[in-house]
Amino acid sequence: MYLYNSATHRKEEFKTHTPGHVEMYTCGPTVYHFAHIGNLRSYIMEDVLEKYLRFAGYDVNRVMNITDVGHLTSDADEGEDKMLKGARREHKTVMEIAQYYTEAFFDDCRKLNIRRPDVVQPATGMIDDYIRIVQTLIDKGHAYVAGGNVYFDTGTLDRYYVFNDHNEEDLAVGVREGVEEDTNKRNKNDFVLWFTKSKFEDQALKWDSPWGVGYPGWHIECSGISMKYNGEYLDLHCGGVDNAFPHHTNEIAQSESYLGHPWCPHWCHVAHLNTADGKMSKSKGEFLTVSLLEEKGYDPLAYRFFCLQSHYRKNLVFSWDNLDNAVVSYNKLIARLAVLDPADGAVDEAVLAELKGKFQKAMDNDLNTPNGITVLYDILKAKTNGATCWAAVAALDEVLGLKLCEKAADQRAREAKAAAAAPVAGFTVVSESGETDEAVETLIRHRAEAKKVKNFAEADRIRDELKARGVEITDVAGGARWRRV
Repeated sequence: MYLYNSATHRKEEFKTHTPGHVEMYTCGPTVYHFAHIGNLRSYIMEDVLEKYLRFAGYDVNRVMNITDVGHLTSDADEGEDKMLKGARREHKTVMEIAQYYTEAFFDDCRKLNIRRPDVVQPATGMIDDYIRIVQTLIDKGHAYVAGGNVYFDTGTLDRYYVFNDHNEEDLAVGVREGVEEDTNKRNKNDFVLWFTKSKFEDQALKWDSPWGVGYPGWHIECSGISMKYNGEYLDLHCGGVDNAFPHHTNEIAQSESYLGHPWCPHWCHVAHLNTADGKMSKSKGEFLTVSLLEEKGYDPLAYRFFCLQSHYRKNLVFSWDNLDNAVVSYNKLIARLAVLDPADGAVDEAVLAELKGKFQKAMDNDLNTPNGITVLYDILKAKTNGATCWAAVAALDEVLGLKLCEKAADQRAREAKAAAAAPVAGFTVVSESGETDEAVETLIRHRAEAKKVKNFAEADRIRDELKARGVEITDVAGGARWRRV
């Protein structure tokens, strides 16, 4: 299996510290507001990666944090805590905000068929661990106390910029508009490990520490949580591409300085979901959430399908037209599977293995989900029986998470129920090949009934649905003939 490594800027063979076992960490949400669908693109792709690793035979331990303190609006050391901002907006306590939006996040994940990680740890639950790590960094000479805060000293590193070689002058604090220089820092890239009252005296959540009452910085939280639950050697760290700097850069700096050895060899970053106006954000334009998609009549799994049609390292442009196109394709997949009878024959294990192998070849090439979806279409066109097709789709969908078999089964049941309730008398349906297909023939009878009552729009809709399933019909006296094309 080859994955692109953001730290080396090339595709590399994926190897783990312990053969057959993956220690995986994915940055979780800051629970001050609903996740927008751009945030959720990252979680969808991380979910597919985790499920594919399991499909490929790995044992996976996936850990995720919930940030409920310490994440400032700048993503660095400027601005206010996002949790405090959320509490002020809604006139609630920070913990009330955290609980509400944590539940909302996992509700969105359920709708998108995203598996809950093996470990989910709120940041506020590990304060003692952060204090211990920070003290060790001070003792090792990698951190210092200034102005009441504890800072990580990037001057002690041989290399700080892991993911990109930045121009140091471009990052000079005084150059960045609207950012007040922190004169406590020895180096402009130093970052806060622990804040005290010298910053943000109105901070809602505070704890005692050797350096004064305060709270942890955002970056130390992820390092602490990962090292506790993943151990000293992390195999794979994932997140949105905007986390690469400064968040993941700072995680590497503090973790490796604390441990005294390399920490995580492989980094996987998911590209942005953009609108026509640029990067999606909670602060501009229409706030696109899973709930909004549902209000507009969209199945959240159609959005998941929309994301999988694009490679995770490519920026994806969201528009309602683009989503509508994905809905059509998603529904066609379901309709084409529903035409096939899962009880048709026995599963051909050789054909099943061949189809799974084609899928694995696509996914082994840097998690190529567009090519993986192409294999779904190959399955539905394969010259094999219904049982084998259903088994193959079910196997691939363990990774893709689109619930195709479940939805196709529901569609078959609805069509059978409708056929039993409203048979068309005196109407004969025959297949040119002599085969029978209850689902197809039921639709043809419904079309005849729609034409009888002059509901031509419904009749046309059914003809289009049959066409999408690869079925062509010809009206004849007293009935209709059909064939597969």
